[in-house]
Amino acid sequence: MGDNELGDFLRARREAVSPSDVGLPAGSRRRTPGLRRAELATLAGISVEYLTRLEQGRDRRPSPEIIGALADALGLSADERVHLHRLVKVTTGAVCQAAEPPARAVRPTVLALLDRLEPAPALVVNRIADILACTAGFRRLAAPSGLLDSRPPNLARYVFTDPRARAAFPDWEHLADERAADLRAAAALGDPHATALARELTVTAGAPFGDRFHSSGTLPARTGVERWAHPVAGELLLAYESLELPGTDEQRLLVYLPADDAASATLALLTEARPTAAAYQ
Repeated sequence: MGDNELGDFLRARREAVSPSDVGLPAGSRRRTPGLRRAELATLAGISVEYLTRLEQGRDRRPSPEIIGALADALGLSADERVHLHRLVKVTTGAVCQAAEPPARAVRPTVLALLDRLEPAPALVVNRIADILACTAGFRRLAAPSGLLDSRPPNLARYVFTDPRARAAFPDWEHLADERAADLRAAAALGDPHATALARELTVTAGAPFGDRFHSSGTLPARTGVERWAHPVAGELLLAYESLELPGTDEQRLLVYLPADDAASATLALLTEARPTAAAYQ
């Protein structure tokens, strides 16, 4: 990981904002994408010199008021604002790096919730994308593509290192962006286990992972639509919701639902049986 996560995040978000998004003319002589530093500084009410110091990592202690002004000027989402706040804390040493390995145990009540969600495909993951438990509906969807073959199954490791992943996900490029951004977000907040997995994938997956990981300046989507290609049932268009579970274990519940009538019919065929949810521990 780099030592200027706060500056990298601010610069990436600045370059992602179109001038037209904030009421500025796009012009035809721009050398870089997004907003110029002077434009963002004006919108946030700070000097260009100070914004430059923040982006270059020469000033790592912006006040809450400045961070709030930058977040407003960049139009950050609620999740991005929380991430920015955490980056400031990590940069200033206000929080310590997570030393404990990601929790692998899933609370009995969460397992019971998974069972109630049958036959919908649903799973619980930890902060480095290990699959900790899932419904039978998810096993029927994912197992034929090899996603659950490793122990523990890991979403990022599968997408970047298993040759079957590109066939399983027709929109692999977009999904790869999301998985890399997810891991980058955890590593940027000082998680050594996320950093270790990122280093592993940089070696085992090479540029398809490394380029995405080091260039990512956005947070992964927590809701959206994915295309899956089941080796028997064919393509399915699935909407998903990702919900943070309460507690200190930093686990998320991910639930898939059919996004169209064809996916609804296919899922109904795949999930007729109702075995209980399984934990990967």
